[in-house]
Amino acid sequence: MSHQYCTFHLADHLFGVPVETVQEVLRRQETTPVPLASPEISGLLNLRGQIVTAVDLRRRLDLPVASDDVSAINVVVRTPEGAVSLIVDKIGDVLEPADDDFEPAPDTVPQSVRDLVTSVCKLDGQLMLVLDTELAVTVGKAA
Repeated sequence: MSHQYCTFHLADHLFGVPVETVQEVLRRQETTPVPLASPEISGLLNLRGQIVTAVDLRRRLDLPVASDDVSAINVVVRTPEGAVSLIVDKIGDVLEPADDDFEPAPDTVPQSVRDLVTSVCKLDGQLMLVLDTELAVTVGKAA
């Protein structure tokens, strides 16, 4: 049985998360900075009265900072600790690849990314990195 993945782009990479973990996708929302928070925490956003932590996924994955012309998207995912927003560059499609298209992340994927990826999926001309959402939203403690 295959699974569906919500895909998004980040620094020229295609990532996917299980669609059942996605609560909603929003345009970039204004966030309130959190003093002394880890650099990966972009801030807090008010999602219809629910306070949601926004994680800058580029920083979390140690990817280059986005240029000013990139208008970020919030992918709100459900975790055991509550909803968390992943800030990404661009939303993609929902894909349903076959189970045998998945394999472990190759060594060419940077270690900082590979640590948060459960597997990769070969697509036509592209590789989808399947993100472990729980690990992705687990950030270090404040400095």
